[in-house]
Amino acid sequence: MPSETRTRVRSPHGSTLDLPPLFRLVSLREVGDAFAHAQAVAAAEGAGTLVWVGRFDLVEFALVLEPDEPLRSARRALYAGMTALGDALAVHAPPEKPIAFDWPDAIRIDGGLVGGGRLAWPAGATEQEPPPWLVFGATVRTVAMGEGDVGLRPLAAALEDEGFDDLGSGRLIESFARHFMVAVDAWQQEGFASVARDYIAKLPTEPGVRRQIDENGDLLARRVGKAEAERRRLLPALGAPAWLDPDTGGPRA
Repeated sequence: MPSETRTRVRSPHGSTLDLPPLFRLVSLREVGDAFAHAQAVAAAEGAGTLVWVGRFDLVEFALVLEPDEPLRSARRALYAGMTALGDALAVHAPPEKPIAFDWPDAIRIDGGLVGGGRLAWPAGATEQEPPPWLVFGATVRTVAMGEGDVGLRPLAAALEDEGFDDLGSGRLIESFARHFMVAVDAWQQEGFASVARDYIAKLPTEPGVRRQIDENGDLLARRVGKAEAERRRLLPALGAPAWLDPDTGGPRA
């Protein structure tokens, strides 16, 4: 997909996003749920459908995918989405502002939780067959609203507090879309190892530990002097994202 070719998509609310080809924008009002809506329309609308909720305090969007490999390994699309989100934030970050992941799906800026990603697939999909669709959803806190002084919530963060001046949700989504296409192209051309390498580079380092991502998406940690790798299972983690506040639908405070 030529990076120099872009598609300008106008939402029903008058906003225009500069998206790569094959992306189709669905824009929801502030009361919408991008992740749920993308799942509801995935079968009918197909791959490349990007659902965006126009909120002031959050960047909230979800992208429909149609993988060509079995669900068991296709779930690794989460890592491509997280890598693209991290790279998109890095483009707009102040100099030397650290961006890191908590495995598998949370994202931190300078140690503060700003949001994360999610992954969904059809109920009843078979592990050994390609699913009809996947949905990667992401939520990033842009402004801390009603959460008190920054010093009172040291484990949480918002883009505004971290120096991301004038970064609207549309600009971040545009960056995400371009970086996601780069990640997908690398996956197709070089294999998943290229995506895994970029994702693992954003995990907190631990001396004497080498990490890799297994074919089913599990994280393997091999410690110096130990033959057996420690396994962290992806599937249970996707069922209850640790970064997500179920009451607000946004990142935890």
